[in-house]
Amino acid sequence: MKHVMEALRKREAEERLPVIRMEIDYELVSLHDAMIAEDKEQMDKCKMRLSELHKQLMEWSE
Repeated sequence: MKHVMEALRKREAEERLPVIRMEIDYELVSLHDAMIAEDKEQMDKCKMRLSELHKQLMEWSE
C-alpha cells in the first residue's frame, strides 16, 4: 500500500509542478509590469503570490 501511495504522490507532483512553474512565470511578468508602472501595491501583491508559489513548489518538489 505504501508503494501505491508513493506512486500516486509522484504522479500528482509530475502534473502539478509544471502548473506551479507557469504560475510563477506569470507572476514574474506581472511583477515586472508593476515595477515599470511603479505600482507599489501591485508589486506587493505579486511578491506575496510568488512567495506562496515558492512554498508550493518546495512542497511538491520533496
